[in-house]
Amino acid sequence: MTPEQAAGLFAYIYPQVVGESKTTRRVLAAVPAAACQYKPDEKSMSAIELAAHIAVSEKMFLDSILTGSFSRPDPGAAGALENPEAVLDYYDKQVLPLHERVSQLAPERFSAAIPAFGMELPGIDLLNIQVKHSVHHRGQLSAYLRPMGGKVPAIYGGSADEPMSPRARQA
Repeated sequence: MTPEQAAGLFAYIYPQVVGESKTTRRVLAAVPAAACQYKPDEKSMSAIELAAHIAVSEKMFLDSILTGSFSRPDPGAAGALENPEAVLDYYDKQVLPLHERVSQLAPERFSAAIPAFGMELPGIDLLNIQVKHSVHHRGQLSAYLRPMGGKVPAIYGGSADEPMSPRARQA
């Protein structure tokens, strides 16, 4: 992949990173602390484990692009995030500031191969995987919210808890 191709892809993907992170933050903020150990099945992560996984993984992907070297996070990083407030604090202080730093990178950084997952992936691929990974797990977490007694925020449109149209809000 050439730097020019990577720059074009970045122009398309980066606004998604920023937009999806705002939605992800809203879902993370909706996790009720009193029920954060909820899991729909024994094989599932608990809500707090899932929320922490989202936050720590986003940082991992963004750090990998910034450094040009993929490394998995410290196994204890997610475990240290024991409640929704800690996850939000981590997301606000450790993840969101990386967006600006990533936006300042030269196109060569996005076209350069980074060894990850047993492959050589251009940095732009890691950015794209980060978006998909977060959206996937955010969908899981949003499905946990109502059974936990929480409210589901609007994601790509209104929800029963947060309708989009004025008429629906009055109903």
